[in-house]
Amino acid sequence: MAEQGRPDLAAMLGGLMRRLMNAETPVLAEHGLTMWGYVVLSALDDGPVRTQAALAKAIGADKTRIIGTLDTLQGDGLITREPDPKDRRVRLLGITGAGSAARRSAQARIQEQEERLLEQLPAADRKAFLRAALALSEARWP
Repeated sequence: MAEQGRPDLAAMLGGLMRRLMNAETPVLAEHGLTMWGYVVLSALDDGPVRTQAALAKAIGADKTRIIGTLDTLQGDGLITREPDPKDRRVRLLGITGAGSAARRSAQARIQEQEERLLEQLPAADRKAFLRAALALSEARWP
Protein backbone atom coordinates (compact mmCIF):
# COMPACT_ATOMS: atom_id res chain seq x y z
CA MET A 1 0.00 0.00 0.00
CA ALA A 2 1.34 3.42 -0.96
CA GLU A 3 2.31 5.78 1.83
CA GLN A 4 -0.08 8.74 1.75
CA GLY A 5 1.22 12.27 1.57
CA ARG A 6 4.70 11.56 0.31
CA PRO A 7 6.01 12.76 -3.06
CA ASP A 8 6.61 10.23 -5.81
CA LEU A 9 10.09 8.70 -5.81
CA ALA A 10 10.83 10.28 -9.19
CA ALA A 11 9.95 13.70 -7.79
CA MET A 12 12.20 13.21 -4.77
CA LEU A 13 15.10 11.59 -6.56
CA GLY A 14 14.88 13.56 -9.82
CA GLY A 15 15.92 16.82 -8.21
CA LEU A 16 18.66 15.07 -6.25
CA MET A 17 19.94 13.41 -9.43
CA ARG A 18 20.06 16.72 -11.29
CA ARG A 19 22.01 18.31 -8.44
CA LEU A 20 24.42 15.37 -8.28
CA MET A 21 24.99 15.44 -12.04
CA ASN A 22 25.54 19.21 -11.99
CA ALA A 23 28.16 18.73 -9.26
CA GLU A 24 29.83 15.91 -11.23
CA THR A 25 30.13 17.80 -14.52
CA PRO A 26 33.07 20.05 -13.52
CA VAL A 27 34.88 17.11 -11.88
CA LEU A 28 34.53 15.08 -15.06
CA ALA A 29 35.69 18.03 -17.16
CA GLU A 30 38.84 18.27 -15.01
CA HIS A 31 39.51 14.66 -16.04
CA GLY A 32 38.72 15.32 -19.71
CA LEU A 33 35.50 13.30 -19.52
CA THR A 34 31.87 13.81 -20.35
CA MET A 35 29.09 12.16 -18.37
CA TRP A 36 28.68 9.53 -21.10
CA GLY A 37 32.44 8.99 -21.23
CA TYR A 38 32.47 8.38 -17.48
CA VAL A 39 29.53 5.98 -17.78
CA VAL A 40 31.34 4.04 -20.53
CA LEU A 41 34.63 3.88 -18.60
CA SER A 42 32.77 2.75 -15.47
CA ALA A 43 31.02 -0.04 -17.35
CA LEU A 44 34.26 -1.22 -18.94
CA ASP A 45 36.20 -0.96 -15.67
CA ASP A 46 33.58 -2.78 -13.59
CA GLY A 47 32.72 -5.78 -15.68
CA PRO A 48 33.09 -8.06 -18.63
CA VAL A 49 31.43 -5.78 -21.20
CA ARG A 50 33.28 -6.68 -24.38
CA THR A 51 31.24 -5.55 -27.39
CA GLN A 52 29.68 -2.23 -28.35
CA ALA A 53 26.24 -3.88 -28.35
CA ALA A 54 26.76 -5.32 -24.86
CA LEU A 55 28.05 -1.97 -23.62
CA ALA A 56 25.04 -0.13 -25.01
CA LYS A 57 22.70 -2.57 -23.32
CA ALA A 58 24.59 -2.37 -20.01
CA ILE A 59 24.42 1.44 -19.88
CA GLY A 60 20.94 1.79 -21.38
CA ALA A 61 22.03 3.62 -24.54
CA ASP A 62 21.45 3.03 -28.22
CA LYS A 63 24.57 1.47 -29.71
CA THR A 64 24.72 4.11 -32.46
CA ARG A 65 24.45 6.91 -29.87
CA ILE A 66 27.66 5.93 -28.10
CA ILE A 67 29.89 5.75 -31.18
CA GLY A 68 31.01 9.38 -30.85
CA THR A 69 31.80 8.84 -27.18
CA LEU A 70 33.79 5.71 -28.02
CA ASP A 71 35.66 7.58 -30.76
CA THR A 72 36.65 10.29 -28.28
CA LEU A 73 37.67 7.85 -25.56
CA GLN A 74 39.72 5.85 -28.05
CA GLY A 75 41.35 8.99 -29.44
CA ASP A 76 42.27 10.03 -25.89
CA GLY A 77 43.88 6.62 -25.27
CA LEU A 78 41.33 5.63 -22.61
CA ILE A 79 39.80 2.63 -24.40
CA THR A 80 40.69 0.20 -27.16
CA ARG A 81 38.40 -1.06 -29.92
CA GLU A 82 39.59 -4.03 -31.92
CA PRO A 83 37.83 -6.18 -34.50
CA ASP A 84 36.63 -9.49 -33.10
CA PRO A 85 38.69 -12.20 -34.82
CA LYS A 86 35.56 -14.39 -34.90
CA ASP A 87 33.35 -11.70 -36.48
CA ARG A 88 35.06 -8.65 -37.96
CA ARG A 89 31.77 -6.69 -37.89
CA VAL A 90 31.96 -6.75 -34.07
CA ARG A 91 34.29 -4.46 -32.12
CA LEU A 92 35.77 -5.70 -28.85
CA LEU A 93 36.21 -3.01 -26.24
CA GLY A 94 38.82 -2.69 -23.55
CA ILE A 95 39.78 -0.05 -21.03
CA THR A 96 43.40 1.07 -20.96
CA GLY A 97 45.44 1.75 -17.85
CA ALA A 98 44.98 5.46 -18.49
CA GLY A 99 41.22 4.96 -18.84
CA SER A 100 41.00 3.05 -15.60
CA ALA A 101 43.11 5.68 -13.82
CA ALA A 102 40.96 8.53 -15.17
CA ARG A 103 37.74 6.78 -14.15
CA ARG A 104 39.00 5.95 -10.66
CA SER A 105 40.38 9.44 -10.08
CA ALA A 106 37.11 11.04 -11.21
CA GLN A 107 35.11 8.59 -9.10
CA ALA A 108 37.17 9.38 -6.01
CA ARG A 109 36.54 13.13 -6.42
CA ILE A 110 32.84 12.56 -7.10
CA GLN A 111 32.50 10.43 -4.00
CA GLU A 112 34.34 13.05 -1.93
CA GLN A 113 31.62 15.51 -2.95
CA GLU A 114 28.90 12.96 -2.20
CA GLU A 115 30.33 12.41 1.28
CA ARG A 116 29.77 16.09 2.06
CA LEU A 117 26.11 15.66 1.09
CA LEU A 118 25.74 12.38 2.99
CA GLU A 119 27.26 13.97 6.11
CA GLN A 120 23.96 15.83 6.48
CA LEU A 121 22.42 12.53 7.57
CA PRO A 122 23.05 10.80 10.89
CA ALA A 123 25.49 7.88 10.43
CA ALA A 124 22.79 5.20 10.80
CA ASP A 125 20.54 6.94 8.26
CA ARG A 126 23.47 7.34 5.86
CA LYS A 127 24.25 3.61 5.99
CA ALA A 128 20.56 2.72 5.58
CA PHE A 129 20.19 5.14 2.66
CA LEU A 130 23.22 3.71 0.86
CA ARG A 131 22.02 0.13 1.44
CA ALA A 132 18.55 1.00 0.16
CA ALA A 133 19.88 2.92 -2.85
CA LEU A 134 22.09 -0.02 -3.82
CA ALA A 135 19.28 -2.54 -3.34
CA LEU A 136 16.85 -0.48 -5.43
CA SER A 137 19.44 0.17 -8.15
CA GLU A 138 19.89 -3.60 -8.53
CA ALA A 139 16.21 -4.54 -8.14
CA ARG A 140 14.33 -6.08 -11.05
CA TRP A 141 11.32 -3.97 -11.84
CA PRO A 142 9.30 -3.20 -14.93
